[in-house]
Amino acid sequence: MNLKEKINNDLKDAMKAGDKIRLQTIRSIRALIIEFEKSGLKKVLDQEEEIKLLSSAAKKRKESIEEFSKAGREDLASNEEAELKIIMTYLPAQLSEEEVESRVKQLAEEIGAKSSADFAKLMPAAIKQLKGLADGKTVKQAVEKILR
Repeated sequence: MNLKEKINNDLKDAMKAGDKIRLQTIRSIRALIIEFEKSGLKKVLDQEEEIKLLSSAAKKRKESIEEFSKAGREDLASNEEAELKIIMTYLPAQLSEEEVESRVKQLAEEIGAKSSADFAKLMPAAIKQLKGLADGKTVKQAVEKILR
């Protein structure tokens, strides 16, 4: 079952259950899928594009949580956290910071990155390898830590 079918089934379930937050979040994901399909860039939503769409939605929620928390709006932050948890169920399991660091370290050894001057060489390779498994911020922190 692809993401679109899963979203449509989950949308029906959320409607039946009367779960407003889940319904709202699934509708927003569905809107992203429809927008992608209408863009005409690609006709088929493949797994890589699904991960990209969901990662983008998750990143927006994380940024909103941070901004709402800074502004003292915990009510809005908690709503965004609930949406983020729902979005994360559709993404592959995320790696822990230690796992990300371990993989980046191994990749650095493979490509011979040793100093901060090699950041431009290691970062794109790490992002490519960990796409969908960790967010870019975590990968960047791991790369910087290893290249110190």
